[in-house]
Amino acid sequence: MIDSHGPLARIMERVPPPAEVVNGSGDWGAAERALGTPLPEDFKRVVEAYGRGDFWGALCLCTPFGDDNPVRLQADLLEDFGPLREDQPERYPYPLFPEPGGLLAWAVTDIGTHLCWLTAGPPESWPVVIWSRDDEYERFDCGVAAFLEGWLSSRITSELLHHEPELAPWFDAAVERDHIYIQLDGGTLPYTERLRTLRDALAPTADRGSYEHDGSRQDHFVVTETGWELTYETTYGHQLRVAFPPADSAQARRAVLTAIDRMGCVVQSMNTVHGTSSWAPGGGV
Repeated sequence: MIDSHGPLARIMERVPPPAEVVNGSGDWGAAERALGTPLPEDFKRVVEAYGRGDFWGALCLCTPFGDDNPVRLQADLLEDFGPLREDQPERYPYPLFPEPGGLLAWAVTDIGTHLCWLTAGPPESWPVVIWSRDDEYERFDCGVAAFLEGWLSSRITSELLHHEPELAPWFDAAVERDHIYIQLDGGTLPYTERLRTLRDALAPTADRGSYEHDGSRQDHFVVTETGWELTYETTYGHQLRVAFPPADSAQARRAVLTAIDRMGCVVQSMNTVHGTSSWAPGGGV
């Protein structure tokens, strides 16, 4: 049961949980026996609400469920880093679980940073320790839910956990997605007008960041009602990248091609980069 006044309720108000929760439920007793320790209740509730996926494009939750889970919650830090610690003990100020009071990772980032519990005392009192790939550490004396709520609201800041604070926080469930790359001609409108037309045609959308360098540009956004992820860019040619659940292929194709037509652009090619959907003529969608 979720405390209506607790940190998880505030997280859910700010960042709605996904409609499809991936690897969020299972036998917690068996998971705890496999790990060799009880787990904090707030973490269990977060996993049940959100499952596997990432917050703010920066923090990927580990869960103990799912046979094909690539970021499974497991006690492997001692196995992975114990031999390195023997050579450079000064870089490892904390023990590693299952050593008493050792670090146990509950989330990871795409650059190898671990978000850990310091497993000293009862689970409900375990603090959060962030451990970077450069062996830098930050400690926060709160549990997982309180840490996430503080970080997502920007009341908690971290030098080791990077995100784009000017963007509203989000959560992306780790659902399977097909990826289509669409090469476009230049069109007649300026880039900013093409981007505005594209987003208006697919609205409502939400920003996921942008990048500009030497006249080239990338703009990332998501279609909020469907979760489709798009990148419009001139960095690697004038193209649109689209990621969507395979079941949405026909719907996404119609919507995106209609938007491209409104942009005044002509499709030069459509290639499946990852997945099974084909948007080429005769592709069956």
